[in-house]
Amino acid sequence: MANHDNRLTRELDTRETTQRPAAWRPPETLPSPTPQPGWVFRWIRTSTFGQHDPTNASAKFREGWTAVKAEDHPELMLSADHNSRFKGNIEVGGLLLCKAPEEMVRQRNAHYDRLNDQQMEAVDNNFMRIADPRMPTLHNEKRSTTSFGKGK
Repeated sequence: MANHDNRLTRELDTRETTQRPAAWRPPETLPSPTPQPGWVFRWIRTSTFGQHDPTNASAKFREGWTAVKAEDHPELMLSADHNSRFKGNIEVGGLLLCKAPEEMVRQRNAHYDRLNDQQMEAVDNNFMRIADPRMPTLHNEKRSTTSFGKGK
């Protein structure tokens, strides 16, 4: 009979009763579009503090970003600004949802990575040019060390 009692308690032990309750998380500020293969999504600034920013938006459009049509992502229209200047698109709080081909975004990122590397190299070269060999503390080896001293 002990086996029967044991079986009964295990039958009551289900995943629902042992699962940890879901933790509360703050909501996302911007909704995420349903991913599409071959495309990268990005929110582009169209205004700041109620002031239009056409320079930023036009620069991003020239870079290759295109505004996402609201009909392509109806699930996001609950969050969209209904008084948007971009009719038929998805704008939330001065940000316009745009997309670009993955390959173009990869090329863009590689371009900015190269610029960053060139700038770091220029800073390092300038730093090494002014470094005096008698002053080893100015030598930049791009590594960190940890040392422990004796306490007094």
